[in-house]
Amino acid sequence: MSASRRSGTTDELGPDEPERDGSDLLAALLDGMDAALCAFDADGVVTHWNREAERILGWTAAEAVGRHGFAGWAVRTADAEEVEARLLSAMQAPGRQVHEFALLTKEGGRVLVRTQSAAVRGPDGKPAGVYCAFSEVHAQIDLERSIALSEALFEDASWGVVLVDADLRPAVVNAHAARALGTGRTSLLGRPLGELLSQGVEDLEGALTHVLAEGAPPAPAEMWVSLRTPEGEKRRCWRSGFLRLASPLAEEPVPLGVGWLFQDVTDAKQAEQEAAQLRFRAIQLHRAARAAAECEDPAEAATVHLDFALAGFADHALIDRVAGGSLRDGEGPVRLVRAAATPSGAPGPSMPTGKAGLPVRYGDGHPALQCVDRAGSVRASVGAAGTEQAREWAVARQWPPDSVHALCVVLRSRGRTLGVVTFLRGAGRSQFERADATYAEDVAVRIAMALDLEGLLGSE
Repeated sequence: MSASRRSGTTDELGPDEPERDGSDLLAALLDGMDAALCAFDADGVVTHWNREAERILGWTAAEAVGRHGFAGWAVRTADAEEVEARLLSAMQAPGRQVHEFALLTKEGGRVLVRTQSAAVRGPDGKPAGVYCAFSEVHAQIDLERSIALSEALFEDASWGVVLVDADLRPAVVNAHAARALGTGRTSLLGRPLGELLSQGVEDLEGALTHVLAEGAPPAPAEMWVSLRTPEGEKRRCWRSGFLRLASPLAEEPVPLGVGWLFQDVTDAKQAEQEAAQLRFRAIQLHRAARAAAECEDPAEAATVHLDFALAGFADHALIDRVAGGSLRDGEGPVRLVRAAATPSGAPGPSMPTGKAGLPVRYGDGHPALQCVDRAGSVRASVGAAGTEQAREWAVARQWPPDSVHALCVVLRSRGRTLGVVTFLRGAGRSQFERADATYAEDVAVRIAMALDLEGLLGSE
């Protein structure tokens, strides 16, 4: 009887309800275990046998309980003495003992199992028996492999691994991911991703939310992000895979979060983009040369080269010719006349201008004049100025108002300067880089040859 009944009081179940037997609870606990379990008393007689043991060996609890040891039914007779000795030795040993041996199934087959056995103490503290938990070796090995894989992923993996909880915050981070994110493993935990990334966080959180709701995507995704670092923002490309994590203990899948695996492929993507850009520009130069070869007027051929160069490269372009046709090195002062320009309002082919021969009003220090003086390329940019300041900057240099980046390239032919070609970009594009200047110089060589040919034909 319960303590409350011995004291003469009644509990919440009522005075007439039969008392539960504690052995029912014990049986339910034993049968609900994932591991097979049996127990022996001090004489080696089986006292407990759960359902998992029945599943593995086929012997029911009614058939197993009460037998003396495993001899003759669960173990071969030749092995019974050794197996029994190893199991019962746990009564005299501290802690748990682990053994592997073969057991017999009810149908006569053999199963290799791994056992963990430990002593059961009586009220007086002396050994009263042994309990033995066992499982098939291959199942134990699978579990150990899963644990080893998890530990390896979070220690030695050559790609980033982050476990994100249902609130989209990092819960576990491996060493590679911490290095990629530029911080320590523990300092990342529980922080919003927006504190680590300045750009791309919306795409990443959207992907994580989708995985939580719909499951893992069928293929990796490439995401460009900007990391906040003490040196400033660093733009990186991560090839990411996502896995939805669900609890194996729940009857229905309960999302625990998302496993996010990623690898930095920035260098490979940049090399790929540069290769694609070089191929496109080479094709444009080839197409421009073929189209210009069909032009009877060399000036038209020059504008053809200009139009083909603009595709994917700049928003506007200008050709300014030296007044008088050409300029030898060391001669001056320089006066430039607008020869051709692309429309500033809407996209379209460049149009010849400046037939009146009036010089362009370039002030001292203008990038185009610097380009002629140096006989080389000059890059200019408005920087971080506001919209109105950027507009004033462009208008003051006689460029379309939406220009924020400029690249001036000298036009040279037969050792003389013929003029300047200027490429302009709006706010939606990046600044001109050295690779852009190299391409613009290739275009300028072709434009200069066409303008030089025009001058030769005119003189004839």
